Amino acid sequence: MKTDSQLKQDVTNELTWEPSVTETDIGVAVKHGIVTLSGHVPTYGEKYGAEKAAKRVLGVKAIADEIDVKLASSTKHNDEDIAAACVATLRNHAALPDQDIKVLVNSGWVTLEGTVEWQYQRVVAESAVRNLVGVRGFTDRIKLVPRASAVDVKDKIEAAFKRSAEVDAQRIRVEAHDSKVILRGEVRSWTERYEAQSAAWSAPGVTAVENDLVVLA
Repeated sequence: MKTDSQLKQDVTNELTWEPSVTETDIGVAVKHGIVTLSGHVPTYGEKYGAEKAAKRVLGVKAIADEIDVKLASSTKHNDEDIAAACVATLRNHAALPDQDIKVLVNSGWVTLEGTVEWQYQRVVAESAVRNLVGVRGFTDRIKLVPRASAVDVKDKIEAAFKRSAEVDAQRIRVEAHDSKVILRGEVRSWTERYEAQSAAWSAPGVTAVENDLVVLA
C-alpha cells in the first residue's frame, strides 16, 4: 500500500509523462488516497488530460478536480464563434449523427444535447469539442436510445470482461435493469475500474452505467 507522499510523487510523475499537460501549471495534494488537483490551465483539454493522467496511477481512490481553465486573452472567443466551431467539428465526424446533436454554449461552457445509439458516439462528440479554442468546460446531456434486452446486455458485458486482459472478471458482478447496468465488486486499481466501466458502456443498448466497484487499497 502506497503512502500519500508516494502517491503524490507518482501522480506528479504521471502528469510530467502526459503530453497534453504542463505539469508546472498543476498542484497535487493527496490525503488517504484521494488526489486533489488544483491550479490554472489555458485549455479545457489540459484540465481533462490532467484528470485522466491521475486516474491511471495505481492506488488513487478518488480525484477532486479543482483545476480552473483560464483562457489567454489571445485565445478568447465569443460563444457564437465557439458554437459554430462545435457544429462544424461534429459535422465532419462520419460516426456522428450530427443532425441529432444540439450545441449550447454559455460563457465558453459547451453543452451537447440530443440522442445517439452508441456510447462511443458520445465519447467521440466530447473528444471533438474538448480541445476547440475557447472551450472552458463541457456537459454531456446526450441520451442513448436502448436497443437491447437486459439479458443480452448482461451477457455481452460479462463476455467482454472475460476477454479483457485489464479486468479480473471473477471479482465483478454485473446487474442489468432494462438498459441500465450496475457494476459491483472489487478491482485492483482505478485503471481497472475505468476499463470495466468502459467495457460496460461498449455493450449495445446500454444507456446508463452505475459504477459501484471499490478500488482495493
